[in-house]
Amino acid sequence: MAAFCARSVRFSTARLAGRQLRWQSSYSHLEADMTARKIRPVFDDLTPQNSFRLNVSLADFLPNTRAPLTPPAPNDPLPLPIPHHLLYFEPTKPPSDLLPDGTNPDHSPGDPFVRRMWAGGSVLFNSDNPLLMDNSRAVCVEGIRDVAVKGKPGDEKVFVGIERRLAALSPDEEKAMADANGQEDKILALEDQIRQRLWMPSDVDFGPANIIERRNIVFMRERTPEEARQAVAAAKKPGKMLKPQHEPDFHHTLRPDAQLLFRYSALTFNAHSIHLDTQYCQNVEGHKHLLVHGPLSFTLMLTILQQQSAKEGGREKIKSVEYRNLAPLYAYDPLKICGRKSDHDKYDVWAETPEGGIAVKGSVKTKQV
Repeated sequence: MAAFCARSVRFSTARLAGRQLRWQSSYSHLEADMTARKIRPVFDDLTPQNSFRLNVSLADFLPNTRAPLTPPAPNDPLPLPIPHHLLYFEPTKPPSDLLPDGTNPDHSPGDPFVRRMWAGGSVLFNSDNPLLMDNSRAVCVEGIRDVAVKGKPGDEKVFVGIERRLAALSPDEEKAMADANGQEDKILALEDQIRQRLWMPSDVDFGPANIIERRNIVFMRERTPEEARQAVAAAKKPGKMLKPQHEPDFHHTLRPDAQLLFRYSALTFNAHSIHLDTQYCQNVEGHKHLLVHGPLSFTLMLTILQQQSAKEGGREKIKSVEYRNLAPLYAYDPLKICGRKSDHDKYDVWAETPEGGIAVKGSVKTKQV
């Protein structure tokens, strides 16, 4: 009997070790594979039209703001407003190249991690060398900087850090693009040259870039219909939340609606169903309503902060931002944007849920001008 038990223990241990080995071999390759991906650069023309349309779309939701009547004149180029870079340099893939939920496959680890969530990120702005809305062509070089798999076997999540470097094209690159005349081999060779010029070993070294943005995306497993129903029910009940530790110096409450979410999706060329399809949100993702985009809440925080700075004389420029998305924000719920000055060159900004919990938490560093 003892020998049988010993054999059973050895067998169970070996089987467990085999499971762990299979689990490790299933996902341990993701970091090397994903960070080696060569994502094609995205070219865009820096016209003021998208920026103008965002200002029009946000006007009704911002304090004491009137919608502009016309975009800036093209012969009077202005710096690209912070953080309007989010409206440019999105891949223009045909629908057949997108994943079933409408997202970009370039960042996806693949099955079984079919749900994604924008977890936060950071942006560095080269305030001494901003991008100009001068109708010139610019480029975004994008790469996966790091990947981490976390969680118990069967309940893992994949954390993907995406780095985007935005810069104007050099005169030689503009000429090479014109000379390529749509020829794929020449365009691919040019893309390699641009990638080599802009990508840096350090994620804080601008090099020739004007903006460095990091996006932290979490990929999760599919939910069953029952799990989705349970998640919707849970989302309708108050739960644990992180409360603000300080009173804000300024705040503003708005109610983002489906029209605003649609416009922001259109301006950012984002077809993700969680912002557009209520049934998908509830039946597949387990959310009670359409989700407010992570970049949209980020945009609202920085826009209202800059409005507040302008009221106080506008003597500061934003140098960098870090932010984390801690809880979902939903269409038609009241969304409270808050901020406070925590140092002579630093602001804390956050977005609150209707229950007063922190949904987005950010830190903004500025410089005097």
